[in-house]
Amino acid sequence: MKISDGFDARRLRPKGQGSWRMRIIAAFSAVLATAGVLLAMAGVASLIGNPVALGELNASPAGAVVTVIVGLLMLYVGVWFWRRSRRRRRRAGELNMSPHLMKKHD
Repeated sequence: MKISDGFDARRLRPKGQGSWRMRIIAAFSAVLATAGVLLAMAGVASLIGNPVALGELNASPAGAVVTVIVGLLMLYVGVWFWRRSRRRRRRAGELNMSPHLMKKHD
């Protein structure tokens, strides 16, 4: 099959604007996940027997459990945001072809 002279392959992969917003969100989510890990580790250290990790914040066992739960929640939210922003950044590089032109996978 002969390719016509009017064919331009650059139209299939359009050049979009920079994804600075997604990069900033990914960086923020990495910081959030890191803070969650550190907070959870401080709560576990307080439960094990070293309550001076966060001072008076987790001096009691109940406060330490709350600190661990908040840290794990921050870790979960940070990883969720990071994966979502990564998916959106990768989706921007897909080809702009009609679905009916793609191969059928049975």
